Amino acid sequence: MDDARLQNADILIVDDEPLNLTLLQKILHSAGYTRLRSTTEPRKVMDLLGEKEPDIILLDLQMPHLDGFALLQQLKQRNPPNSYLPILVLTADAMPQTKMRALSSGAHDFLTKPFSPAEVVQRVANLLQTRQLHLEVRRQNHNLEEQVAERTKELEKALSDLKETQDKAIQQERLNAFGTMATGITHDFNNALSVILGYCEVALIECEGKMRRNELETHIQTIMTAGLDASRMIKRLREFYRPQAKDEPRTVLALNDVVQQAVATTKPKWHAESLGADILIDIETDLAEIPSILADASELRDALMNLIFNAVDAMPKGGVLRLSTKFVNNRVVLQLRDNGIGMPEEVRRHCLEPFFTTKGEAGTGLGLAMVYGIVDRHGGTLEIESTPGLGTTFIISFPPVLEEQIKGVKPAPRRTRPLTILIADDQPEMCAIMSNHLLNDGHKVRAVMDGKPALEAIGGGKFDLLITDHVMPGMSGKQLAAAVKEISPETRVILLTSMAERPAASASRVVDRALTKPVSLVDLRRAIAEVMTDSVAPGMPAIA
Repeated sequence: MDDARLQNADILIVDDEPLNLTLLQKILHSAGYTRLRSTTEPRKVMDLLGEKEPDIILLDLQMPHLDGFALLQQLKQRNPPNSYLPILVLTADAMPQTKMRALSSGAHDFLTKPFSPAEVVQRVANLLQTRQLHLEVRRQNHNLEEQVAERTKELEKALSDLKETQDKAIQQERLNAFGTMATGITHDFNNALSVILGYCEVALIECEGKMRRNELETHIQTIMTAGLDASRMIKRLREFYRPQAKDEPRTVLALNDVVQQAVATTKPKWHAESLGADILIDIETDLAEIPSILADASELRDALMNLIFNAVDAMPKGGVLRLSTKFVNNRVVLQLRDNGIGMPEEVRRHCLEPFFTTKGEAGTGLGLAMVYGIVDRHGGTLEIESTPGLGTTFIISFPPVLEEQIKGVKPAPRRTRPLTILIADDQPEMCAIMSNHLLNDGHKVRAVMDGKPALEAIGGGKFDLLITDHVMPGMSGKQLAAAVKEISPETRVILLTSMAERPAASASRVVDRALTKPVSLVDLRRAIAEVMTDSVAPGMPAIA
């Protein structure tokens, strides 16, 4: 450290003897130090430090009012732990214990009077040099901390930008996946709607030819089945690839019946398309006597429809799809064998993965993945055998229904005693459909278009049950339910919700049951039976 910087240091001298102050000032001034301050009053030291902090303090120990030891203690409490303000003690007390006490109290060096002027100058220079080094280190540390803080901010911004980029990429992928799934939904809805429209046209044409009643009922039942399957499709895709829930609805059913329904439901589409393409496609069935299984008929029918359409697409030049059932090794087995183009091994290994497709823009990659999910949730297995040029066979097996499983199946709803029912729905068609169903079941029904006339009706008469839509102009279904419960606490309430709402979320203390639209007659009867637990008519038959 150069002498010029040391001689610019600020020095504070504290001694109650003016002669000592004069002597020290002359010694230091002769050595080139010009910035000298002094005081004979130790009680003013703290004020002087407040005005400007010195670079070194020369301190006497024996002083009135406040001795050097007390002042050392004050300085120790004042200065931060990481600071370095050197203190040179100058005293006439040469006792070793005095020196040890001073050094342990915060002094950095110690000289006894009388002292050598040269030694004083050297001790001061050494302490000032250490002071300058400490200040330089502190300055560099401060600069380093600023640099670290600046780099940290830069890194945090870089990480924030990276996370934002990643979030955008993830969001884009999700949007792409959603768009792909939406395409699959549109595709499957077109299949279901084609069946509905096709059978409607058949029914209308055959009605002109005075079709017999049983044939008309068969066509209408097929239309209703396809419509209900379409209404459940969104819900199944929303819960895509999920495990089976404990309360999953399952019924005892004959797999052969589901196979026949799937063939009949898909035939108008694939048959018309094959004729339009001038090719011949045929579907054969070989259905053996097999045990029943525990399953959801709608889900299995949807899976089989996907497999049928997939097989038809795999036979662009025509061919035969053969569906057969058998009972082997305590498993109910269904085989779908086509003689189409088949699949290479690489495609066969990946064809069950979501969004994998070989059809380009014409395919969504959802069909086979949905089939696998449905089969897996039913405790089944799915195997694929395929040879390029020779065709593909899908082998599905299910466990047969067990006696204890039959006992656990939820029983069909029973008809309730005749009820007085109020319907509130802003759609006249819904009012008409539900009124027709309930009147046919022997209930007394009144229908209104919104909440206000519903409240007037409740106030003017007794109703066993209110069936209300959730979203209505002026008053929501929940608001109506709350008002009805205030007027007539014993009136039960069934809330009808849109497809986007979950029934459990719509239920509350004022709603006894929530149903998701569209509501089938069976679902409506079951809900009425559940909420009117004290209204089941003894001996009345179960509703099929």
